[in-house]
Amino acid sequence: MARIPYADPEAPENREAAAYIVASRKKLGHLHRMLLNSPPVAKGWIDLYDAIRWKTELSGKLRELAMCQVAAINGAKYEWAAHAPIALKEGATQAQLDALPDWSTQGGLFDAAETAALALCDAMTRHVHVPEVIFAQVKAALPPREVVELVVTVAGYNCVSRVLEALEINGEDPLS
Repeated sequence: MARIPYADPEAPENREAAAYIVASRKKLGHLHRMLLNSPPVAKGWIDLYDAIRWKTELSGKLRELAMCQVAAINGAKYEWAAHAPIALKEGATQAQLDALPDWSTQGGLFDAAETAALALCDAMTRHVHVPEVIFAQVKAALPPREVVELVVTVAGYNCVSRVLEALEINGEDPLS
């Protein structure tokens, strides 16, 4: 069970933010219901993550592999359950998903851009600071815009997993 109650989307103070979320995501999931405890945060969250997920040039496969790797490292089961199916739809293989988080020992499963992205993801998630050799691999694999988009994706989904885990948000929790 989550550590605090999920917000009521029908409460007068939450209706506008709830409608904003539904307009973007078509539904109110557990994370969104929790975020409604602070309507301004909920709306800003949607704007940021809509930009990361749907307004970047970073390939969907690379984006979702990074999101899944963050979830795997951080033990964020809700995040993994949400993004693993999307990763498959974006072109990741089940073998690639199964190799996370120990991807670096699985030779041949990932191309150069994926290897660079996963190394960046590991460094940012596990250590915050990214060694120059890893950043150089990312710069060699991606244009500057996509480098920024990848970094923000990894940072953003570390935020997601930390919110999910700190509040113990579980997709199986009853919402009412």
